[in-house]
Amino acid sequence: MRNRLGRWLTFGAALSLSLPGLLWLYFHPPVEVTRGLVYAERQGRPLMLDVARPARPNGAGVLLMMSGGWKSQPGSFRPWIVAPLLRRGYTVFAVYHRSQPEVTVMEIVDDVRRALNFVRAHAQDHGVNSDRLGLMGASSGGHLALMLACGADPTEGHAISGDSPTTSPVRAVAVFFPVTDLLNLGDSTENPGDGGPPRSFARAFGPGATNLAEWRVIGRKVSPIYHVHAGLPPILIVHGDSDTLVPLDQSLRFQQAAARHGAPVEVWVRRGGGHGWWYLPRDIRRVAVWFDRHLCRPRPPATANQPPARVPLASSS
Repeated sequence: MRNRLGRWLTFGAALSLSLPGLLWLYFHPPVEVTRGLVYAERQGRPLMLDVARPARPNGAGVLLMMSGGWKSQPGSFRPWIVAPLLRRGYTVFAVYHRSQPEVTVMEIVDDVRRALNFVRAHAQDHGVNSDRLGLMGASSGGHLALMLACGADPTEGHAISGDSPTTSPVRAVAVFFPVTDLLNLGDSTENPGDGGPPRSFARAFGPGATNLAEWRVIGRKVSPIYHVHAGLPPILIVHGDSDTLVPLDQSLRFQQAAARHGAPVEVWVRRGGGHGWWYLPRDIRRVAVWFDRHLCRPRPPATANQPPARVPLASSS
């Protein structure tokens, strides 16, 4: 009896010691990271991205918008954040941009647009097929990814030159709790109550944003919801229903706007989730599986007025 108990205690101790080790191994897959690759230069300042190439690349790439509050810190990318993607063979391009209020959000959108153009032009240098690119981001990073997906150029207020309403520069987009409509902030704690820009980010949209008439023009140009069209790529949005900074309504209304154009947008709702949640790494793994469906298969032929995919809202279970 004592021997059996001793064996169980030894087994339990080994198991408890191995679990942290297994987790460490999972979040640290073999990867080659190239940092500080310059993708553009603005006003004499280099704009950079990092490239994380897995040990067994699958030929597809994902651009990760390294943005929070429309601020970006070069060198802050950590591969463990996207370990599920790396383990499935995705090459990850971590994109940095200039930060507000030094520059406006409109200029930041232009920064990441240049990054996307750079990656498309140099994808083969990193073993990636330029026709198998996806976008990913959270919060302001999600906003930037959706702006790129819609082909929106807020400096001009129209689609990016060279992209037609029936095509997209990327194959799939997965984002977390993005801002989609800056003119209608709803129950957000950032809603000033007078129809103006978000309380903490008024300076991020330039001096004209304090003028309500000008803000209506600016806010429309820089909100993805006003740029949806039938040629959107498949889009996945993961959003918590207890998010007070960016309410779930932002994602649901974007889905509805896309549906009116026949564009496929899925929304996974996380019950009780705020602006982030503890099991978010599990959702990144699910997002990686979702990318498999769209980036690891041939591009489907473009069809006019294609009906949207009707996907029920998911719970956190």
